[in-house]
Amino acid sequence: MVGSKVDYDINDLYIPKDGKGDNDYKKSFNVYLTIIVRDKEGNVIKRYKQKSNSPTANFIGLMLPLTWYNTTGNSWTIRNTSNTAYSYKPQIPYPGYGVLYPNGQTDVNTYIVNIMVGSGSQSDPYSAYNLNAPISNGSGTGQLSYSAPNKPTSITINGSQAYFIISQSLTNQTGATITISEVGIVIYLGIGNTVSSQTAVGNVLTWYDTLSSPISVGSGQNVVIYYTFTVNA
Repeated sequence: MVGSKVDYDINDLYIPKDGKGDNDYKKSFNVYLTIIVRDKEGNVIKRYKQKSNSPTANFIGLMLPLTWYNTTGNSWTIRNTSNTAYSYKPQIPYPGYGVLYPNGQTDVNTYIVNIMVGSGSQSDPYSAYNLNAPISNGSGTGQLSYSAPNKPTSITINGSQAYFIISQSLTNQTGATITISEVGIVIYLGIGNTVSSQTAVGNVLTWYDTLSSPISVGSGQNVVIYYTFTVNA
């Protein structure tokens, strides 16, 4: 979903300030979680927004600068959604070591898998390696049908603000109402180098939020979830 529809969905003028920390919008780096629920006819029946402050330990380890690893000599433990631990320690000297991005030399590329939703909660997002009660993809009991995530192809510059948006649409194809109370961003992670060592870590939770107010998605209804990452100069 791109263009004016996204702008309308995430515009503050249309979204009630009912999320935690919603008035603190002036720091240099902010992340916002926006959820839009539509009925079978496409009419908006619920708008929700909260400020997100929940990078996981996985995210922190992947974002730490190389100088931290060089200075401390430490490695970082990355845990996939199955709670399997992997040691991560990037380096520059040939052949190098780090996160593997899509290329023609390795089959353990790194990419966004989806925005996962669940019906549970966790009090310590930093230590989360998976959702507490993830809702699986499908049309069976307790499931939601996940579309492919919409991933940014560039960063948008608007005056002194730069931002990008990750979004995903989910539809309730069951006959019962499903409640969403937790949300997270999952990536597929490959680490190593393209010369001699590649490790498929698998699905990794990098961002996690418990909703201030659970969202109900009725039979036949659609929900679109937006994560907006923004930096103000």
